[in-house]
Amino acid sequence: MQILRASEDYLEAMLMMQNKHGYIRSIDVAEKLGVTKPSVTYATKRLRENGYITMDRDGLITLTDSGMAIATQTLDRHQTLTGFLIALGVDAQTAEADACKLEHDLSQKTYSAICEHAKARMKQN
Repeated sequence: MQILRASEDYLEAMLMMQNKHGYIRSIDVAEKLGVTKPSVTYATKRLRENGYITMDRDGLITLTDSGMAIATQTLDRHQTLTGFLIALGVDAQTAEADACKLEHDLSQKTYSAICEHAKARMKQN
């Protein structure tokens, strides 16, 4: 499934908001991503059109099954890569920023190798 990097970021942020607050509002997504409310309005329109989210009359956002699958995968990659970079000695703030870049562009083959390496390290400890 091919999805734009920005859409992955929005879906990931939405999942993070849902996990944190129990609901998803556009204003929270804008704050999390450091973008304007009109940018979120444009993005949510596209995400709705592609079937990744729904919005109720009050503007609350719900991830569809396909949106949740992408958001979960992206968030998992982000958290795994952040942890991996921290284990390499990268400070948390830099690891977080770099993981956000890597989560979109890293091949599945390389990501799987990182996961295997991380599992092996955990078994050693």
